[in-house]
This record gives sequence, structure tokens and C-alpha cells, in this order.
Amino acid sequence: MGASPSIPRDRSRQLQVIGAGYGRTGTSAISMALEKLLDGPVMHGGTQILAREDAYLKKLVDLQRSRGDRPRMMRLLREITAGFVGITDQPGILYIPELMELYPDVKVVLVTRDPEKWWKSIEPVAKNVQFWWLKPLLFPVPALRWVPEIFQGFIARNRSLYGDMKPGIGRSHYRLSQQTTFPQNPRNRERQLTVGGGTELLKRHNAHIRKVVPKERLLEMEVQDGWEPLCKFLGKPIPDEPFPRSNEAAAVQQRFKEAVITAFIIWVSIISFTSMGIYVLYSLYILSFQQQQEEARVEILA
Repeated sequence: MGASPSIPRDRSRQLQVIGAGYGRTGTSAISMALEKLLDGPVMHGGTQILAREDAYLKKLVDLQRSRGDRPRMMRLLREITAGFVGITDQPGILYIPELMELYPDVKVVLVTRDPEKWWKSIEPVAKNVQFWWLKPLLFPVPALRWVPEIFQGFIARNRSLYGDMKPGIGRSHYRLSQQTTFPQNPRNRERQLTVGGGTELLKRHNAHIRKVVPKERLLEMEVQDGWEPLCKFLGKPIPDEPFPRSNEAAAVQQRFKEAVITAFIIWVSIISFTSMGIYVLYSLYILSFQQQQEEARVEILA
């Protein structure tokens, strides 16, 4: 976990805990805590998406494309989670009933947070993944080329689970997310990106988790609660160390910047080599043309 994604070495291990808290509720901290308590790899969605290999991200895309094919969706879910002892963040939080069906003994931890503070934290991420130029920019980058489609799939899945938001409490997030282009008026663009607050999304998500997870298998907590409620719920001794802390916002922003820089370098290389190739071909053509002209003059003089 942390800056590097956890990768299972033993794919026979079963999922034991689902961290059902929405992104920006402390998913990174909970992931690190679960890795400590369960002594195994935890799939933190954000880290996996921004740091795993191309083939793994392609599976996440295939998962979203399998919405109308339940057997295929369940098979992909098992492949994606194989070997992990825990899962947090998206896509896991969007497939809670399916994961509970695949892993009948799994427990669920719902980390909550003040909705207003949560929206203030997650809104910049919602803006970043909706830039129209992101998909063409990342197109030549292995693995990262799938990121725009993955996030659009998350948005579609959120809509299917929680519906449209009411005006003034997050509807702009959904309305904009479904558009392939931004409004023509820059002022409207900024207004649609920032108006209102998406607090309703968090409330509906938490209500959904409480509805689909039996009470005896669900723990609700906040990151500030520390080790005690989590360890008691899982039947584990309390570690003799502070509860993990992680600045998710800074980490995601840094990874996003690195992705953009990597894509920019690749595009510069592609354009440079293409231009060089065109220049070489053009030079060869001119040289060949000049040789033909010279040969024609020699024949005339002869």
C-alpha cells in the first residue's frame, strides 16, 4: 500500500474484509490498517488504478463493460480480487452485494466522515477526471490509457446505484460527468463544475451499504476512532503502534501530475520521431528527385 500497489503472491487467499467507505473517507488509512491486522495484501482501488500494469486495468474496464452479463461480471470480480485479503475504494464499494456473494464470510467496514468536509476533499478529483483532453492525452500511455474509461464507468455505476442528485446538492457532478464535451460558455463550465455540494452522494452511498449488509457483519467507524473498534470487530489484538495516517488528496494529486507529465513526454517523443521520419523521407525524396534531374541533364548533353 501507500505509493505502491499491493500485489497478491498467493491467489488462493480469500477476501476477508470490504472497506465500504467512499473515497476520501480514509480509504488509504483503512487499507494500511487492514494489511497490518490481516497480514496480507489489500486492494486499494485508487492506488491500483494509478500504479498497476496494463492487463490489470483492462480487467477493470472489462468489469464495467459486463454490466449486462452477470456470470461474466462475477468471474471478473473474482479474478480482480483473487489473493487480496481486503478491498477498499472504487470499484469494490460499487459491488458490495456481489462481493458478499463471492465471499460469504466477508465482513464490511463502513468508514464515515462529515459530508461537507468530504465533498470539499473529493470535488477536485471529480474535476480532474472529467477534463475532455485526458483521454487523448493518456491514449499512448500503457495502463493509464484505461483510466478515463474506468472513471467514466465508476460514474455510470454510481448513477445506477444512487440515481441523479437533487438540484443544488451534487447534481452538477452527475450532469457534467455524462457529457462528452464541456459547455461552450466557459462561465457555465466553471459554474457546473463547482455549484452545489455532492454531500447527497455520500449520504446515499452510506444508506445503500446499511441496507445491503446485515448488521452483524457491518462496522461503522471513523478514522479518528483508531484501532479499538476495528480490532474488536475483526477479533484481532490491538497493535502497539499508532493507527495509520495517509494524505489521500496529496497522493492522488501527485500521481495525477506524474501521469500527465509521462503522457506529455510520450507525445513529445511520438511527435519528434514522426517529424524526424517525415523530414528524412522528404530529404530522400528531394535527393532522389535531384539525382533524376541530373541524370536527365547528362542524357540531354550527351
